[in-house]
Amino acid sequence: MNIDIAYLAIAAIPVIFAITLHEAAHGYVARYFGDPTAYQLGRISLNPIRHIDLVGTILVPALTLLFGGILFGWAKPVPVDYSRLRHPRTDMRWVALAGPGINLLMAFGWALLLKLGLSTDNYYSVPLEEMSRIGVSINLMLMALNLLPILPLDGGRVLFSLLPPAAAHSYGRTEPYGLPILLLLLVTGLLGVFVMPLIQAAASLISTVFFI
Repeated sequence: MNIDIAYLAIAAIPVIFAITLHEAAHGYVARYFGDPTAYQLGRISLNPIRHIDLVGTILVPALTLLFGGILFGWAKPVPVDYSRLRHPRTDMRWVALAGPGINLLMAFGWALLLKLGLSTDNYYSVPLEEMSRIGVSINLMLMALNLLPILPLDGGRVLFSLLPPAAAHSYGRTEPYGLPILLLLLVTGLLGVFVMPLIQAAASLISTVFFI
């Protein structure tokens, strides 16, 4: 149990920031394209407390870390009023891509810290390496997971923005079924089949860039 608690303590920082900054990025880009809703509610913030969902940001990731399987979690969704965007259909695409984009950027940042940990030999090297590996892993997982073309995930928003209006309207009706579909993929093991190729490709790129 002590090992598990120590592992959770090391994982807490990368997991919380991966999930919460993903949401903050949506709000920042939405404001850039004309929707100040998240800004007005104080959700464009680097303070994780503003984005933490007790179940999705803490309990669920902790359980998946302890018992294995695909690391899974979520933060309180940042409110976006797509009708306030200057070009709702096209701007929606960039708002959606901001979340996975910041996760990819954070994965590179953690990889840089991992490289630093591997190149030093002192008392903080091992925990830094472990934290950095978790940081790379969780960010690549969240990036790939959110790019699935399932509403309300970011990949679903991107697909919605690319479809012709009539098809987009029909596709939008599937949003209430998105979470059940995602949970079904998770419990059947099919989720990994869809997300692992992208994770492995991104991990290979990071490994090549940093020689790790």
